Amino acid sequence: MTQLERARKNIITNEMKRVAEKENIDPELLRAEIASGRVIIPANINHQNLDPIGIGTKLTTKINANIGTSSVTSAVEEELEKLDYSMKYGADTVMDLSTGGKLDEIREALLGRSTIPLGTVPIYQAVAEKDILDVTLDDLLEVIKRQAKQGVDYMTIHCGILKRMLPLAEKRVMGIVSRGGSLIAKWMKVKDKENPLYEAYDEILDIMAEYDVSMSLGDSLRPGCLADATDEAQIEELKVLGELTKRAWDKNVQVMVEGPGHIPLDQIKLNMDLQKKYCHEAPFYVLGPLVTDIAPGYDHITSSIGATLAAYHGASFLCYVTPKEHLGLPNKEDVRAGIIAYKIAAHAADIAKGIPGAKDRDMELSKARSRFDWKTQYALSLDPEMAQTMREESLGEDKEFCSMCGPNFCSIKVNNENFSKIKHLNQA
Repeated sequence: MTQLERARKNIITNEMKRVAEKENIDPELLRAEIASGRVIIPANINHQNLDPIGIGTKLTTKINANIGTSSVTSAVEEELEKLDYSMKYGADTVMDLSTGGKLDEIREALLGRSTIPLGTVPIYQAVAEKDILDVTLDDLLEVIKRQAKQGVDYMTIHCGILKRMLPLAEKRVMGIVSRGGSLIAKWMKVKDKENPLYEAYDEILDIMAEYDVSMSLGDSLRPGCLADATDEAQIEELKVLGELTKRAWDKNVQVMVEGPGHIPLDQIKLNMDLQKKYCHEAPFYVLGPLVTDIAPGYDHITSSIGATLAAYHGASFLCYVTPKEHLGLPNKEDVRAGIIAYKIAAHAADIAKGIPGAKDRDMELSKARSRFDWKTQYALSLDPEMAQTMREESLGEDKEFCSMCGPNFCSIKVNNENFSKIKHLNQA
């Protein structure tokens, strides 16, 4: 049985117990949230070394790091380094988006090392092995089955884009920016047929249920620039994703819904509300969203601004964006920058939402800062190595000030001296 089916039968699994322990919540509450579809635990029965996590609005906000090869660079060693960085700096899941090299071997290596859930986009492998116009439904189902059997915990399936939506996308400035969505659109347009992933959805769900792979309903028509945000194409697909959410639940398949990429700040709440309305409060997995289009090289910042607001208004899962977004394949340092930006976004949203315990780490770091306890500050920070490197560029550990203020202009030092004198006078 899948986690969803067991939750509906009032069974608390070992995975549920582990997630409840990590989230510091009642296992029965978690079970009820899974049964309702508001929480998922992506945990393929064949991913042996997995430490499970939960995704849902009543849990801490989770982040995903995209890694994977391209047709230009395809070294498995480099992808394993990115995976190690992802786990080291706090990604909750990784997605292997590889399109170059020996894809089965790359995925096997990643699954063998990853203790966090791993996701994929199966159509990438199907198209890596055949031209998109030669890909058949049987090819797609075979790849999905192959990856599920291997141990993939969740898969993005682009089954919500339908032939009738293509004229809506043609009106856009950026058209279809989803890689999988654009490939399916090409297949439909040339062959003048409906999306095979939509027509074979029940067969796909049967594979997902067999291995307890979580369905991540791909947003093929997500906006790729602010001008295309919240348009008819995006909303029409979202409505279909809501239909597909219910059909997944009917087969006891866990499901989350993917969301927009470029959205102006003032439209983010609306987008979160529309997803809740059309997709029945299934967990929302958003890419960013990016709140401006003018910052190539800094899109980990433009997107983390949108991600914070999205999480505050109901997104459960944030797909990171690295500085290389729109420019090239990220290296491990880009992965690090993206993860840290999104850990900040997720944590800031959790504080604002009142997630129990979210402020505790901030309080402990503030106490350490007030007593010039540099080592504790490093340990509590999201990137201890960066904090320590910046501190020690100009001063050592033992100084009760930093190079910004020096010994005479440090407000904390002055405050400590002032309050110490006041306390001494009061005692006298």
